[in-house]
Amino acid sequence: MPVSLALAVALVLAASAAVGLIALALSQLGAVNLASVRPTTTEVLEIVKIALAVVAGVGGVVALVVAYRKQRISEAGESREQAKLFNERFATAAGRLGDDSPAVRLASVHALAALADDWEGGRQMCVDVLCACLRMPSAPEPDAVADPAAHTSWRGMREVRLTIWRLIAAHLKADASIPWHGADLDFTGVTIDHTVNFAGAVLPSGVVRFSGAKFLGGLIRFDQAEFSGGSVLFGGAEFSGGGVYFYSARFCGGMVGFDRARFSGGTVGFGKAEFSAGVVGFGGAKFCGGTVRFDAVADWSHPPADLPANAPGLVLPPSPAAPLPDPGPLSGADIGPP
Repeated sequence: MPVSLALAVALVLAASAAVGLIALALSQLGAVNLASVRPTTTEVLEIVKIALAVVAGVGGVVALVVAYRKQRISEAGESREQAKLFNERFATAAGRLGDDSPAVRLASVHALAALADDWEGGRQMCVDVLCACLRMPSAPEPDAVADPAAHTSWRGMREVRLTIWRLIAAHLKADASIPWHGADLDFTGVTIDHTVNFAGAVLPSGVVRFSGAKFLGGLIRFDQAEFSGGSVLFGGAEFSGGGVYFYSARFCGGMVGFDRARFSGGTVGFGKAEFSAGVVGFGGAKFCGGTVRFDAVADWSHPPADLPANAPGLVLPPSPAAPLPDPGPLSGADIGPP
């Protein structure tokens, strides 16, 4: 509402209140019929006092309206300036992700993560850019002897990607200082041949897509992760090497889908996992090698759907298979090259 209109409304309301108060005062003083009654000096003084009080009240109302409007205008200006600053930070950080220098790209990754922490309204946009970096195909590792410079650059770019995984995983933990719980994470088609530690992740909402991802090696850990809402989709993913572990994970809501996934190698383990609610589905999944084990689960009250009774490498409870060996704590950094 414009200031002039706000003032007009305030003055009309205040004037109406003033007329009412003066009429009430005259009525109380016995001077409603002004044509037949001449008020005394005392009564006139009382009326003047009331009128002055009303005028002061009107002035107070006007002052409050003006102050309120100034505050709103100031806040709107600050909000615009903050949005402008956030957008400038985003443009700068995103623009440098295409730099040829791994060091510059690494700085941009950290800048985007910091911006996602500061800018709740633009957090999803920052996360989308980080995930897009992971979806981009990477060049094969060059020979370190034949081309040491190219190999050094390749290692630097690999570190950029590993840092993105590490930052995202850290923000999904229950004790994250500024969590990204509920953000959509699109890892569609990524190739994972290194270690990624999602242990302790909390996924209460949002959509996490590993659709068509290739798990070729390394160690992917969802130990003690909580799948309580949203969707985590492994549709069409290829599990052909390394290990993917869900030790002590809690499937207690939402949906986790392995539809049309292909298990052709490596190990996928659900030791001590709890399947108590939600939907975990394996519709159309192919078990043609490797090992997928459910034999040591802690809670099987709400088992996954569409699991075949028999399939190569698939072990279901209550099979007398030996408990899954715990892969043990990660050494060094949470995420690093194999």
